[in-house]
Amino acid sequence: MATTGKAGDDGRPFRHPLDWQNPDFYDMAKIEAEMHRVFDICHGCRRCFNLCDSFPRLFDLIDAAPTGELDSVATADYKPVVDACTLCDLCFMTKCPYVPPHEFNLDFPHLMLRYRAAELHHGRPHEMADELAKTDRNGRLAGLVAPVANWVSLRHNHLTRPILEKTLGIARDAELPKFQRKTFQQQALDAPAINRAAPAFGRKAVLYATCFVEYNNPGIGLATRAILAHNGVETDVAYPGCCGMPQLEQGDIADVAAKARTVAAALKPYIQAGYRVVAPVPSCALMLKFEWPLILPDDPDVALLSKHTSDGSEYIVDIARKEGLAPGLGALEGGITLHIACHARAQNMGQKAAELMRLLPDTKIDVIERCSGHGGSWGVRKEFFEVAIKVGKPAARQAAKNATAFVASECPLAAPHIIQGIERLGGTQPLPETAHPIELFARAYGLDF
Repeated sequence: MATTGKAGDDGRPFRHPLDWQNPDFYDMAKIEAEMHRVFDICHGCRRCFNLCDSFPRLFDLIDAAPTGELDSVATADYKPVVDACTLCDLCFMTKCPYVPPHEFNLDFPHLMLRYRAAELHHGRPHEMADELAKTDRNGRLAGLVAPVANWVSLRHNHLTRPILEKTLGIARDAELPKFQRKTFQQQALDAPAINRAAPAFGRKAVLYATCFVEYNNPGIGLATRAILAHNGVETDVAYPGCCGMPQLEQGDIADVAAKARTVAAALKPYIQAGYRVVAPVPSCALMLKFEWPLILPDDPDVALLSKHTSDGSEYIVDIARKEGLAPGLGALEGGITLHIACHARAQNMGQKAAELMRLLPDTKIDVIERCSGHGGSWGVRKEFFEVAIKVGKPAARQAAKNATAFVASECPLAAPHIIQGIERLGGTQPLPETAHPIELFARAYGLDF
C-alpha cells in the first residue's frame, strides 16, 4: 500500500520520514496536540476498532467521557493508548483511509512512536523492557549457558518463572524463545553444495541472520540456506548486528539509526558483488526495507540496502516465478494453518508466505490474516500478556477450528503464541506443531538442515 518518502504523481499512499533530529519532535505539548487531532479523526471513523487494543482503549475513553467527545478526555489519559500499540503498522497499511497524501495526514503508529521517543528524551525511568530489547547482549550471554537459561525460562517451571515475573516483569505464563549454544553463523560455516542443474543457478544471496535466527532458532536460517542451495543459489551468511526493531518499540530512534548505519555499511560490499540480501524474519525485513529509510532518508548505504533486500518467502517465490523451482517438493500430511505475520503484511508485497506454501503439492493450506496478538517483547510483559492473548483469540480460534497438523508463521513468536491461545480455548485435540514456513518448505523438499 504505502511507499517511503515523498508522494509520486500517482497519489499512492506514502509515509513521511521521521524528523527525529528536530527538537520539536520531542515537544510533548506539540505531540499531545497532534494526538488530539488524530484521535478525534479516529473517533469519528472507528474502522480500526478490532485491530489491536489501542483503539478500544481510545474509544472507551471517549465514550466514558462526560461529553462523549475527545474534548473532555484528559491528555494524561492518552498514555494507555500509546502503551497498547505494538507498532504492527496494520492500521496504517490496511485500514486507515486518511494516510498521506490525504489532507488529514494520519500515521497512527509513528505518532505512538514519537510519544515514546519523547518519553525517552525527557528522561523516562529505566524500564526492564529496555533490557529485554538488548537482544544481541542477551543472546550472547544466554547462549553461553543455554541449557540453564532454557530451564529457567520454561513456562511450566513454577520455581523460576514467578521470580522472572517479579524481577524482570516477564509474565509467568508467556512462552519464551529458547537459546542455542551455537549461533546460526557458527552452524553455517560449511556451505551446502549448490545444485548447478537448478533453473536459478547463478543467483547469489546473503542471509542477514537477524537476532532471532542467530541466537534462538538457527534452523530457520539453515533451512533457508538449504532451499536456496538446492535451487542453485550461492549463499553467504552475515550478522553485523540486530536491526533495532526492539529499540524502535521502546522509542530509541537514535540507537536504531546507529544500528542501521552499521549493518548497511557491512552489507554494502555484498550488494556491490551482486548478492541479494535476504532476511527470513519479517520484522527485520521491514526495518531494512522501510523503517530505516524513514529514519535515515539521506544515507546512501541505507537506501541501497532497502532496494536490495527481500523477505525470505518473497525471495523463494521470486525464484519460482522467474526461473522455476528445482524439482523434489512433496506433500506435508495433515495440512498447514498459515498465519500471515503483521510485519509481512506491512511490507506491501502480498501474502508471500501463502504463495510459498501453495507451491507444496497436495497440501491443505488454511490462511489466517489476523494479528496473533504477540507484538514482540510487548507480548511477554506482565502488564500486557493477557491483552496479547485477548487480541490473538480470533486467530487462535480459527487455528483450532482448522485442526491442521502445523501452525506456521514467518513471525517466530506468533505461532507459539497462537498455540497458547488454543490451549486457553480448551479441548482435547493434540496441539499442532509450530514452524516457520521456510522450515516446512525445506521439509517438503526432504532437505537436511
